[in-house]
Amino acid sequence: MTRGKEQLIARTYRVQGRVQGVGFRYFVKQNADALGVRGYVRNEDDGAVFVYAIANAETMDRMAAAVRTGPRFSEVREVEEKEASLLKYNSFVIER
Repeated sequence: MTRGKEQLIARTYRVQGRVQGVGFRYFVKQNADALGVRGYVRNEDDGAVFVYAIANAETMDRMAAAVRTGPRFSEVREVEEKEASLLKYNSFVIER
């Protein structure tokens, strides 16, 4: 899938650490909106946060950096990053 001449890619990020109850999902959405990333973020039952993101490679690198940093009161201990299939999202949303 391309947007203009830019090749879009999709990645997932499973973030572990102190990432729930610290505004992590809102931080991810704010960064996604600023960068023009599409997809979603949600809390997982085991305390992790899951991110599905669609962007070009350069933008995805910036998004990955934000996910690995997190908001002020978070503590990101581990991020599992995987390539993913492109799904159709027109914006970035917070799920559950």
